Amino acid sequence: MQTQEIISKVRKIEIKTRRLSNNLFAGQYHSAFKGKGMAFSEVREYQFGDDVRDIDWNVTARFNKPYIKVFEEERELTVMLLVDVSGSLDFGTQTQMKKDMVTEIAATLAFSAIQNNDKIGVVFFSDKIEKYIPPKKGRKHILYIIREMLDFKSESKKTDVKQAVEFLTNVMKHSCTAFVLSDFYTKLDEYESKKESFQTAITIANRKHDVIAIQVYDNRMKDMPDVGLMKVVDAETGSEMYIDTSSKKVRALHHQAFINHRELLRDIFNKSNVDCISIATNEDYVKALLMMFEKRA
Repeated sequence: MQTQEIISKVRKIEIKTRRLSNNLFAGQYHSAFKGKGMAFSEVREYQFGDDVRDIDWNVTARFNKPYIKVFEEERELTVMLLVDVSGSLDFGTQTQMKKDMVTEIAATLAFSAIQNNDKIGVVFFSDKIEKYIPPKKGRKHILYIIREMLDFKSESKKTDVKQAVEFLTNVMKHSCTAFVLSDFYTKLDEYESKKESFQTAITIANRKHDVIAIQVYDNRMKDMPDVGLMKVVDAETGSEMYIDTSSKKVRALHHQAFINHRELLRDIFNKSNVDCISIATNEDYVKALLMMFEKRA
């Protein structure tokens, strides 16, 4: 991609995503993710309207009346974006490619973070760590991140989310909010064989950090069109095969494979206590993010 083209695309993404973060996400983002940036300050007697989840049961038992913990917001949060740059993201049959939507979502989250005076960092991953950008503040830093997302060329085409999650656990010494942006594309049999190790890795990461999984997928991964004999290429392995899409059985098996894959992912995230949302490339990611923010607030 030419330098001028990159600058133009960066500018368009900045205008769109900064407006979204300014107008829509400022308050919701702050409410949804302030929990990890709260430090214990003191206890006081419970008052009507206080959140019962903040009750300090040890102090309550000692004085025989309810006391709650009072928290103060820490000066800043650290937000990490774990961005999938594997080959399967270079696919899209709807309004945009998966990679384009991941870039916009990441940019929106980044601008929301700096509006909240948070640091933002990025891990680009495939089946290995492709690049690590340490967390910093400021618009200049975010524009650099967006440029990298637009023009980054990964060395590997395959995916291993576990590697990225383990890297996060090891490299981030203090608690952070981490968004994993991926299509989570791996063959179902590989997921089943590696399920336990992936679930362990993301559970450990979520105990230390606040991990949120954002899956971006294309509807063709869910429903195959009836267009006769079709040649398909695996973007991660390069293997080719022909599929008879006119067969109802073939289309049904394809759809069921998507459902099985999604249910396996949900099971992993539920057991790991990780929030997860799935967004198709023809859907409104703004609505999906707002719903997620409101759920966490």
